[in-house]
Amino acid sequence: MRPDPLVQLPDGTVKQVSPLTGTVVWTVPSRAHRPLGGPPEDRRPVDASAAERFCAFCADRHLETPPEKSRLVVSPDGTWSVLRDVPAEHLSDTVPQLRRIPNLFEILPLDYWRTNHGYVVPAEVLDRARAYTAVPQGRAHVLAILRGRQMAAGMTDGEWARMDEDAWLEHGVDLFAGFHDVIVARRHLVDGATFDDELAGSGTLTPDEHHRYVAFTIQALRDLYAAQPHARYVAVFQNWLRPAGASFDHLHKQLVAIDEHGPEIEREIALLRDDPDAFTSAVVDHAATHRLVIAENDHAIAVAGVGHRFPAIELYSTSEHQQPWEHTDDEVRAVSDLLHAVHAATGTHVPTNEEWHHRPPDVVEPMPWRIVLKWRVSTLAGFEGGTRINVNTIAPSTVRDQVVTELRRLRAVGAIGAMRLGDECSHRLGALGYARGGR
Repeated sequence: MRPDPLVQLPDGTVKQVSPLTGTVVWTVPSRAHRPLGGPPEDRRPVDASAAERFCAFCADRHLETPPEKSRLVVSPDGTWSVLRDVPAEHLSDTVPQLRRIPNLFEILPLDYWRTNHGYVVPAEVLDRARAYTAVPQGRAHVLAILRGRQMAAGMTDGEWARMDEDAWLEHGVDLFAGFHDVIVARRHLVDGATFDDELAGSGTLTPDEHHRYVAFTIQALRDLYAAQPHARYVAVFQNWLRPAGASFDHLHKQLVAIDEHGPEIEREIALLRDDPDAFTSAVVDHAATHRLVIAENDHAIAVAGVGHRFPAIELYSTSEHQQPWEHTDDEVRAVSDLLHAVHAATGTHVPTNEEWHHRPPDVVEPMPWRIVLKWRVSTLAGFEGGTRINVNTIAPSTVRDQVVTELRRLRAVGAIGAMRLGDECSHRLGALGYARGGR
């Protein structure tokens, strides 16, 4: 029998146990009044001449990242299209709204797949690398990226010079063939920013822009599974701001192919074997009966998360489809609209982790597509490490109330998509459709 996920003691202490992971979390009233975050005290005016050069992801520094796999562009007539394998000499011909690039410092480098799985780079990828480096701009770009990575790893100028450029370019193939991608948004700052803390985050995009961001990421997710047959799971996540693990305060998501499911998926598989409807009964139905539903629309629902180390919002697709790329465009838009809205309500000054969860292709147990947004507003310390009891400073009901209040304001000014909020939601049981869907 599962423990009650949420118990409030007479003094106001809230004790939580995640129904999915068993994580134990306490919210103690005396520690629950810390501010989420706000503008830095040392904000500086924006130098207009440097507005596109804040970091290596910015528009004027495209040659500081590895060669693109694809970019999303919009033409003057409003038509959107995806351009693949843009040559170095044409990077400035269009303005990418989104770019898909390899991560320069992969979690699993290509040699991992070669050595452990016998991976051989396909001929079409070799041809792409050779075509890119056949022109001077592409050759210089790849060599500069390789040299920068080697220097970051401790190589000296002399060691670099011992190998000729053609030999280095053979290593450059790895920049085109890896399985850790980054989806980078165009803006570092919001359009028209006057101070350097006016960051462009997920919530500052329009709902339409955010939908394209999510859809572009889903296509990259599907591509990685197709390209790497030994990938059992592709992790998708977004780290926002340095306290949440971001290298740059520039909006981007990451996708990492791995050759295991990971402990969380394995726990979920075991849980679902006993109760295929566990996500419905233990999470979303529980939220509906405890007034923790934040928002819903025709194909998705957002609830305040229970049993997370950090304050969390969980978003579930209510579709029968399970993997993101199986969803219709309307279903993707529904998930995107809720995700965009809770980012907007959170604000750009709060460090967050956005974690995507989906059923791996080799798993038969039904799993919904869900996304968890965590507010990184506290630091795990010795108490948590020694007791495995996590102190979360904001209770789920408070998360719900804070977010619903802000969403009402955002809806009133037309900043978010159409949705029902808080007590407007149906609170119906059995809202998730994943267990009814087929593979």
